Amino acid sequence: MASSKDSFVHLHVHSEYSMLDGAARVKPLVTEAAAQGMPAVAVTDHGNVFGAYDFWKTATDAGVKPIIGTEAYVTPGTHRGDKTRVRWGDGGRDDVSGSGAYTHMTLLSENTAGMHNLFRLSSRASLEGYYFKPRMDRELLSQYSDGLIATTGCPSGEVQTRLRLGQYDEAVKAASDFRDIFGRENYFAEIMDHGLGIERQIMGDLLRLAKDLDLPLVATNDLHYTHEHDATSHAALLCVQSGSPRAAGRGLSRDAGGRP
Repeated sequence: MASSKDSFVHLHVHSEYSMLDGAARVKPLVTEAAAQGMPAVAVTDHGNVFGAYDFWKTATDAGVKPIIGTEAYVTPGTHRGDKTRVRWGDGGRDDVSGSGAYTHMTLLSENTAGMHNLFRLSSRASLEGYYFKPRMDRELLSQYSDGLIATTGCPSGEVQTRLRLGQYDEAVKAASDFRDIFGRENYFAEIMDHGLGIERQIMGDLLRLAKDLDLPLVATNDLHYTHEHDATSHAALLCVQSGSPRAAGRGLSRDAGGRP
């Protein structure tokens, strides 16, 4: 294994348990991470932790530390039972998906207590907050924050959505809320750069916000498949999901970037 000083760990990964979105099967993902000397790898499936045991067992057997997480759906400042769509700006899009019903947040379990809290959050989001997606809210996050590390998430996160619409003060308020919930040392500004305009548009403001609030940074790739040749399969999943005749895949491989 590579030393921790020189190693890289994927912290934003969608496995086969991200329905019609993730094409990274657990065993090949873990096998490739081990082959490349990664000491750990996370799985952050959309709105669920259904693959947690399969991932934990496979990674442990391969000598790779499993980091169990989820890409959570979070209500945009409203109660999880509220089915009113939020309007983000005058005449603007509600959010990346256009629903106005939820935003995204990356959650990672730091320890066993955090893993159990992640399971509780996932269950209650499905039972109490389902509207388009299983949604958490600030109340649930506050109740089950122990042992969890959170980030601002992908461009569909609440903070990034506010920044994209030019609402810097509102973005700071949202980030402050989440920092207070998880603790200053457990809430990160998540930086992504896949060459997409939606990411680069707010990069400067996200870095500014992190500096203003003294938030630590974490760089991630929004990984949806393991090898470059898996892009075709992933594109097919997106076609089914969106009802489109074609779609483009996302991910990294050894050939494309040196890591799965």
